[in-house]
Amino acid sequence: MTAGRCSGPASPDLLAGIELFNRREFFACHEVLEELWRAEPDPVRRLYQGILQIGVGFYHLGRGNRVGALRQLDKGISRVEVFLPRCLGVDTAGLVSGARACRELVAALGPDALARFDWSRVPIIAVDHPAQP
Repeated sequence: MTAGRCSGPASPDLLAGIELFNRREFFACHEVLEELWRAEPDPVRRLYQGILQIGVGFYHLGRGNRVGALRQLDKGISRVEVFLPRCLGVDTAGLVSGARACRELVAALGPDALARFDWSRVPIIAVDHPAQP
């Protein structure tokens, strides 16, 4: 699968979804990125979907759904990996690395110890912002 267009800056909607992800508002992030993903004809739509799925994984984790968290993190990581190391100014390598570390921590904790998950480990998605004139 081709990564699609990765040059240029992130759209305002992508930036809004990432901002919600970074504020740990994963449900709202899903809503913004789902609309963007569904409307995008270019293969870069899979990047939007991958970020969305990683966020949904953390949403499931917060609700104690370990299986759902692991599944969504796996799906999201595999989608975002196509766009390494950067796409549309998004640090995809940092996101994948951080999400993968969290996924491994969730797997290691097991179903009875999810409350011990260290939420400070959830990655912050770094994005290049275009210079303002």
